[in-house]
Amino acid sequence: MTDYLNEIWRTRFFWMSLVRMDLRAKYRGSALGMGWSLIQPIAMTTVFCGVSATLFHQEIASFAPYVMTGLTLWSFFSQCTSMGCYIFHQAEAYIRQHPAPMAIYPIRLMLANTFHLLIALSLAIALSIWGTGFPGILPLLSLVPSLLLIMIMGWSISCLLGILNVYFRDVKHITEVALQILMYLTPIWYPEQLLREKGLSWLVNANPIVPFLTLVRTPLLTHEVPSVEMYGLATIIAGGFFLLAALNLRQRESRLIFFL
Repeated sequence: MTDYLNEIWRTRFFWMSLVRMDLRAKYRGSALGMGWSLIQPIAMTTVFCGVSATLFHQEIASFAPYVMTGLTLWSFFSQCTSMGCYIFHQAEAYIRQHPAPMAIYPIRLMLANTFHLLIALSLAIALSIWGTGFPGILPLLSLVPSLLLIMIMGWSISCLLGILNVYFRDVKHITEVALQILMYLTPIWYPEQLLREKGLSWLVNANPIVPFLTLVRTPLLTHEVPSVEMYGLATIIAGGFFLLAALNLRQRESRLIFFL
């Protein structure tokens, strides 16, 4: 394992260049360039707040950062999920020509999405300061371990789905349907309490994304550090997905190229 991690670090300039290439390719030829990373969450938050705040009788000042944090994390996880299906197919030419650890390709996708996550999250922090006041230094610092857990979860999801899609090409289609269903079952743009009041607490408790939403929303909306229990739950979820992804990659990495 140590040798494998050292090899990933030794090839850091290679996979970091791939991340930069992905970011440049995404905005090449665009007039606003990376400005779209700012416009999209603002526009979506405005739309959802205009509709949802009225339907659910929420105050815009506190509901706007709630929605933006939800959309920000959902965008990260959904991109890691949908694009994760293609990570090894997309990197087939590199895999055939450059014997690097295959773990770098989920890292490539995760880091590119983390870049957009940080931009949108900075907007969410600014919006929460406007709506609910400055949360405090300690609550803001608590976002650092939360982001690390989110990144681990993103890598794990990308890796797992990438491996599955190599062997079963229908995975990407199943994933698209699953994401549409999961979006409406996740309290992204509607209050989490709404589900609990309707007797659907089990939906919230069974949703693996909810703990990560709580880790980010708690410091910004209530100005508190998330509970140890919530960190523990998120760590168990991220750690479980990570172990599953790492074990599958270790078992199949040497044979993966024959199925691409």
